[in-house]
Amino acid sequence: MMQQNGVLVKVPASTANLGPGFDTLGMALSLYTWIGMKPAESTTVRMYGPELGGLPADETNLIVQVAKRVFIEAGVEFCPLEMDVYSEIPLTRGLGSSASAIVGALVAANALLNYPLSNQQLFDMASAWERHPDNVGASLFGGIVVASWDGKQARHVRLEPHSSLGTVVAIPKFQLETKAARGVLPEQVSMADAVHNVSHSSLVVAALSTGQFELLYDAMQDRLHQPYRMSLVPGMARILEGARKYGAYGVALSGAGPTILALVNMLQDNGELITFMKDTLQQYGVEADVFLLEPSSVGAVCLEGSADDIHRLIPEKYRSDLAAEV
Repeated sequence: MMQQNGVLVKVPASTANLGPGFDTLGMALSLYTWIGMKPAESTTVRMYGPELGGLPADETNLIVQVAKRVFIEAGVEFCPLEMDVYSEIPLTRGLGSSASAIVGALVAANALLNYPLSNQQLFDMASAWERHPDNVGASLFGGIVVASWDGKQARHVRLEPHSSLGTVVAIPKFQLETKAARGVLPEQVSMADAVHNVSHSSLVVAALSTGQFELLYDAMQDRLHQPYRMSLVPGMARILEGARKYGAYGVALSGAGPTILALVNMLQDNGELITFMKDTLQQYGVEADVFLLEPSSVGAVCLEGSADDIHRLIPEKYRSDLAAEV
């Protein structure tokens, strides 16, 4: 039986790769997308947030399309849905905005139908849709995720982030489509580069698992994607090289970029690092928001209440903006 009052789901953002863990390592971050979903007479999607204007408000919306797949997998005839979506996650910045939407749609539709599908089934569906499991795994399960996908089944091991581990993120105010960022990558790499990344990504996992964070700066060096994406993010090379002097454990391009992420000790003052990252990007003509973000230990979760409860979470300025547009 479907939940007639609907459901409300909260999904964290994510960072992927962590340097050498290309399409394999992900971590959930404390920026969120909320989705309220309930049955209706016709499908409607209302989007709230700093960058969601102009996205489809009908059945062509990504969240609706993904929700339909849950109905199909569960053997339930699809019914029209009314959705409200509020997101803090900036689009096409390397923070898993599409992954959070996909995971949120899967979890919400599954909850609406009273959980016919397992988390593993949802993970397989999300990985098939997104084509790589690191972002969707982090958003679904929370924490740090080591993941693989063979085209049919996704597998993962989840690590709990250390209580002192945090991040500084520099989010440029320009968008970078994942397709464009993938387009600069070579079709083949050398054996030496492949071995380098296998060893370094293994060391990243070991360091995160054991708390040996002093290993991270060298461990997070990458040869598969970051060297080729340098030209897409002015100032990135300088930040990767210099952030250690300002207290960063390690630093990497977040996902496909353009966000740059540094792993840090949340218990210390990271003001100098924030200033360094912001000033460096400005010197290269890039305006960016730079701030601390905690890892999110909790992945996608269905909150208590109904779909309509999302409205108390949406800042008034976004509700006002939407009303003005309508």
